[in-house]
Amino acid sequence: MRVSDVFSNGQFIDVIGVTKGKGFQGVVQRWGCKKLPRKTHKGLRKVGCIGAWHPERVRWTVARAGQDGYHHRTEANKRILRVGRSAREVQDNATTEADVTQKNITPLG
Repeated sequence: MRVSDVFSNGQFIDVIGVTKGKGFQGVVQRWGCKKLPRKTHKGLRKVGCIGAWHPERVRWTVARAGQDGYHHRTEANKRILRVGRSAREVQDNATTEADVTQKNITPLG
């Protein structure tokens, strides 16, 4: 079975993949929190307050250090521009009504 048997030009698809892994990161890198002032006790790349006295637990909404990247992601409604032969074999496959210059689809867009 060939790719062109399953997909066609102009068709919309959903793409599933994994993001680039970055390992175990702190809250500043992982969530973009502000750094604490210079003379902060026991470190400054932390969250200033992780919650109130009650409820007596850390909520899931509080930014914490942990795994960053290598997450499962789905991108919806991606249009297929070309199926099949390479750009060297096909000429003038990126011309539209709005832009009539002769050119090919390239990875850089």
